[in-house]
Amino acid sequence: MNKIDLKGEIAIVTGGAQGIGLATANRLAASGAKVCLWDIDYDQLKAAKAEVGRAATIYKVDITRYNQVEKTMERVLDRHGKVSILVNSAGIAGINTTVDDYPLDEWQRVMELNVNGTFHTNRAAVPIMKSNNYGRIVNIASVAGKEGNPNASAYSTSKAAVIGFTKSLGKELANHDIAVNCVTPAAAKTRIFDQMTDEHINYMLSKIPRGRFVEVDEIAGMIAWLVSKENSYTTAGVFDLSGGRATY
Repeated sequence: MNKIDLKGEIAIVTGGAQGIGLATANRLAASGAKVCLWDIDYDQLKAAKAEVGRAATIYKVDITRYNQVEKTMERVLDRHGKVSILVNSAGIAGINTTVDDYPLDEWQRVMELNVNGTFHTNRAAVPIMKSNNYGRIVNIASVAGKEGNPNASAYSTSKAAVIGFTKSLGKELANHDIAVNCVTPAAAKTRIFDQMTDEHINYMLSKIPRGRFVEVDEIAGMIAWLVSKENSYTTAGVFDLSGGRATY
């Protein structure tokens, strides 16, 4: 593992209790950062804290509720004095079905977390980063946001929105030492697979030239560099982790 120097940095990782978020938290902690794990599942948070160790603090928060995001951000500031890194990993896949059968409430549920949750966490973090003229933000999108997956219209749309949002915010903050980027992984074997049909999982695998799903540690490795001081120039970027699937 390449060692990225994140000593002195305070990182928030949403969805940090499992999957990509937990892998990222472990990688950032190993690089010297103090990591604030945000998640809605408190039992999973406690288990994640035990895994990450002393560098981690845990916060139960529903990022679809902006008032909770604001209050939790205040708690982080009270404890640590700053926020220099935000990795927004919380997200859901939604059900697999065609557009004409897609339930309206399910569409709304996916958008609330994947799109509004991303907006909420970024909105709360940006003023803090601007006040210090420093910050690194990585939003987790998906190759589905580039390519579109059939029978996953809500998820594909939400992740395309994350890409567009990241590009917009990165340009807004380009005159500050604040980098805002996103990553577009292929599917990883996490609990998000529990929300998908076997048919859909097999479809995704068939589209990956490498012939395997991405490992969460591979995603965390790219994120670790993106949130480091070494990434002093690239912003509003989209970093591919699709195993060769993406065509742009």
